[in-house]
Parts: sequence; C-alpha cells; structure tokens
Amino acid sequence: MKKPHKDLHRATVLTHGGRPEGARVTVNPVVARTSTVVFDSMATLREALAGRARHERGLLYGRKGSSTGDALEDVITALEAGERTRLFSSGLAAMTCAILSVVRTGDHMLVIDSCYEPVRKFCSQYLAGMGVTHAFFKPDLSDLAEKLTPQTRLVWAECPGTALFEMCDLPALVAMARRHVNVTVAVDNTWASGLMYRPLEHGADMSVIAGTKYLVGHSDVMLGAVTTSAAAWPRLEEVADLMGHSISPDDAYLALRGARTMAVRMERQQESALRLARRLQQHPLIRRVFCPSLPDDPGHAIWSRDFDGGNGLLSIEFVARVDGPMVDRFVESLQLFSIGHSWGGYESLALPMHLPSSRHLQGLDIRGNIVRLHVGLEDPQDLMLDIEAALSSLSALV
Repeated sequence: MKKPHKDLHRATVLTHGGRPEGARVTVNPVVARTSTVVFDSMATLREALAGRARHERGLLYGRKGSSTGDALEDVITALEAGERTRLFSSGLAAMTCAILSVVRTGDHMLVIDSCYEPVRKFCSQYLAGMGVTHAFFKPDLSDLAEKLTPQTRLVWAECPGTALFEMCDLPALVAMARRHVNVTVAVDNTWASGLMYRPLEHGADMSVIAGTKYLVGHSDVMLGAVTTSAAAWPRLEEVADLMGHSISPDDAYLALRGARTMAVRMERQQESALRLARRLQQHPLIRRVFCPSLPDDPGHAIWSRDFDGGNGLLSIEFVARVDGPMVDRFVESLQLFSIGHSWGGYESLALPMHLPSSRHLQGLDIRGNIVRLHVGLEDPQDLMLDIEAALSSLSALV
C-alpha cells in the first residue's frame, strides 16, 4: 500500500494514501475479509509473531488487523503527522482505550471541562472504580497549573470543545504539562479530524478522532482512531490488543471511500456554516453564535494561529425569553435539518444542548437555551431559508 509522502498537502494525502501499488492493480484496496490467516510453515508463523512483538505490522489474525485497515491507518497517520494509528469500533472506544493505555490505580487525570460527555462519564463511573482520580480544568487553562499534581499522568484536552467550541491553547497546555516528567497529553481531535488541525505537531502525545464524523462522512459507519507519537505507541497497541479492539475490513473500506472526499466536503461545509453563522448573528431572537471561525469569537485568534480551517458545526444561544418548549418547536419545524446526535456527515442536523448537566466549572456566560447545528452539503441558501422560516414561526410565540 502507498504510504503518503510527509511533504504532500493533506488533500493529496487523502487522494493517494493507502492505495495499492504495482504494475496492474485496482485503484482502491480490496476488502480483505478474514478471521484466519494461514502460514506455509512454522518458520513463517514465528516470523510473524516476532514482528508483532517488535510492534511491526503484518497479517497474523483477523482481530489484529487487515490489509484494508492498514491502508486506512496509513492515511490517518499521514494526516495526523504521527508515528502509528490504531483503529477502533467507535470514537468512544478509541478514547477510552487511549486513556487506559496511560492511567493506573493511584494515578490522577486532568480533563478539560468542555470535553465530550461520555468521556466525563467514563472518568466518574469507570476510572473512579479502579482508583484513578480526576479533576476538570477550564478551557482557557487559567486553573491548569494549580491542578497538576505529582500523581497526574494524563491531561485530556479537546479543541475546540463540545457544544460551545471553546478553543484551547495546546502549545501552552503542553508547556505546563511538560514541567511534570511523566504526564501524557492526549487530544480529542474529532472536530478537525486531522485535516484542519494536528495536535502532535503542537506537542501532544496522542490524537484521537471519532472517524464516524468527517472521515467517513456518509453517516453509515462507526469508527474511531488513535494516532500517537513514537513513545506512546507501544503501550497503546498493547492495551488495544489486550482489550480485543478491532474493526471490520468493510468498515475500513467505507472509511477510506469517505476519506477521498473529506477535503472538498469540509471546505464546502465550513463555508456554508460560516455564511449561516454570520446571518444568524443578526437575528433578534439569537443572543450569540458559537463558531471559532467568526472573527469576534473569543477563540478566533487561537483558531487562526493553529488551524487550517473549520467545519460545519455552530451553536446558537437564544435570548432568555425563548424557553425549552419553544426551542423544541423550533427544531421540529426545521425541514432540512434532521434531529440527531451525530454530525460530520453530508446531512444537516439540529439538536438542543443541555450544558448544565455536562459542565462542572462555573464562569459560562450562558443565559438562554442552546441548539447545535451541523451544516451539511445542501445549498446554504436553502438551509438559511429553512432556519429563517423556523425563526419566523418562533417569533410569533415570543
């Protein structure tokens, strides 16, 4: 399989990475479905086992990977500028395995307060039971230094954050963490999906994505991936093998198909989202639009410095007099935005967000109800007319 050259632009990596090589080959890798890999001799089997012991890739058993999965791993590794990538059956599986590859009983973990809600639950409902303590820090890092302890082994960041897309100054975070020798920095990079942001280039040890989102892009595959530095790879691979993590070659193939168009999809979706965000800022029922690519967003300076672009996500905060039932009616009256939890596919989605249940620290200037919008590949004018019609109906109730 082709391994993308490190100097290629990301769109070229997505087009050429992981494709077969040879004089007469298919343009896409085959779907290599198998559970059993057979060997022509014990010497060949021992050679394969020795390779796995040295953390080398190679066919050994279906649960330990396939050539189709290897091709996808090569693409993601090149996108993330990392050492190696491991695939998982979902983004959450990737996140929890990344965490478990670092922390042990007696360790302490710091988690950004804007993290994905299931990570918060994993810390409180699972890690706490195995004797791992955790605390949350603010996305602006104002309390991070004081919360680092001699027992801190992992700092978990997400940039931008869930729901409100707060930016995190990752180079500054890494600098603080490196004052403690044994601290690993991991970043949930799903928002940018490796195309628009590369945490490892800013000093992180692991970058984790839910490939379910923009990488797959068609809302038909659950997928996660962890890309690591050279130092973090052996333990991540070991724990993933011990826990039996794997994905099917069919899912890897579908993700590769989605990856080929990710650059053009995200470019279109970020342009449409920014267009809608600017229009929505002017509506009297909307107090604020959360989108880091907006020039007046609090995180815009960091976004402009560290990111190569945006995506199709934005959140709107209604004025205080728009109550919960009104918000539900607004969401239900949208014709082109479906109601759903995911995002990153080709379709537009809308979902109310309940922040009080998912944030521990005070200081959020939120006065109204929040709705997260994911802008798909529909014509942005059609989407804006749809939103304006729903807002017009809402205005009659306020």
